[in-house]
Amino acid sequence: MKKDILRITKSPRNKIVRLTYKHMGKVKDFDPQVIKYLLKFKHNHYWVDYDEESDALYVSFRKPQCADDSIMEGNFVYHYADKEMVGVTVLNAKGKINL
Repeated sequence: MKKDILRITKSPRNKIVRLTYKHMGKVKDFDPQVIKYLLKFKHNHYWVDYDEESDALYVSFRKPQCADDSIMEGNFVYHYADKEMVGVTVLNAKGKINL
């Protein structure tokens, strides 16, 4: 199973202070356009994993998520802990962006 891992760490003022992207131990090209979307969430840390075999993208806002509720809307599964969103799973991720 191939996994892509993106970790963004922001300062309290919402500025990117560290950006790490790995793919099987190798650094890959990174599209900075993703940053504007991630900054819309009010979280300081993000963990993004992609499972190529199942074409699922996992976005976590805390580790571990410890979700106690999940809501599925189309290809999106929103994960909550005490009514706070702690993660999103995107099914058929490549299909969502027409790759």
